[in-house]
Amino acid sequence: MDEIKFKRPELEDREIISSYFAKAPSRSCERTFANVYLWSRHYHVKYAVIEDALIFQDDEVDLAFAYPAGEPQCVKNALEFLTKYSQERGYPLKLYNVTQENFAQLEAWYPGEFQVEYIRDAADYVYESEKLATLPGKKLHSKRNHINKFKSLYPNWSYESLSEANQEECFQMALKWRNQNGCDEDPEKNAEMCVTLNSLRLYKELGQTGGVLRIDDKIAAFAIGEPISEDTFVVHIEKAFPHIDGAYPMINQQFVLHECMDYKYVNREEDTGAEGLRKAKMSYRPAFMVEKGIVTKK
Repeated sequence: MDEIKFKRPELEDREIISSYFAKAPSRSCERTFANVYLWSRHYHVKYAVIEDALIFQDDEVDLAFAYPAGEPQCVKNALEFLTKYSQERGYPLKLYNVTQENFAQLEAWYPGEFQVEYIRDAADYVYESEKLATLPGKKLHSKRNHINKFKSLYPNWSYESLSEANQEECFQMALKWRNQNGCDEDPEKNAEMCVTLNSLRLYKELGQTGGVLRIDDKIAAFAIGEPISEDTFVVHIEKAFPHIDGAYPMINQQFVLHECMDYKYVNREEDTGAEGLRKAKMSYRPAFMVEKGIVTKK
């Protein structure tokens, strides 16, 4: 078998990549063109269409592929192809970003042949939009307190949608945030900041939705996301000045309230194993997690 001709996702590939994601709806945050495009600059992810299914490969991982996206029969044909392709190069088939639904599909086709190891650090947190917007009950009492405190400390706050009118201001706020938070010393933080800046720069081209929080007309926080499936909206980016008490809970709540209420669920992505982030995401009481793992032959 010849080498697969993989290519880096570019803006002009948005339609083709999105069309394959639409054939295999998923709540996993990786299944959007914006996510793929923005992070492929950092993780060297490339794509190809094989057997009419969409395949991604990470250059930095020993021969491994993301679970194919497409119509079920095309996905099955692509898996057969990738199995042979890997074997010819001396590797067993290895798949990453495999959700529980993906694994159930695999198990139905090849009972008992594969095993999956879910990676806790990669699991997405999914919440009910209604609960993020209203923060009901005892368990979210402290979140309501943070928001009430914010409102009393900053009575001149306002919310608006991200648009061409405030795009540049958000960009400048993000640059300021980067300088204040030691991104240059931390490669992961720096990569995330590059993604944030590119996301702002290309928010229209990438078909994203954003929200902006102001205090006294100055931007204090912003969030960016997009619909990922019929019932789920994914929040890719959320930035607030940490010295502004309650800015994070406030942008979280306001963004959901204004931009996400047409969707039952909000995916707020994974915690990458960062302890503080995990604690914060768990404190909002997720409805469920989107587990993702690595699949290998038994």
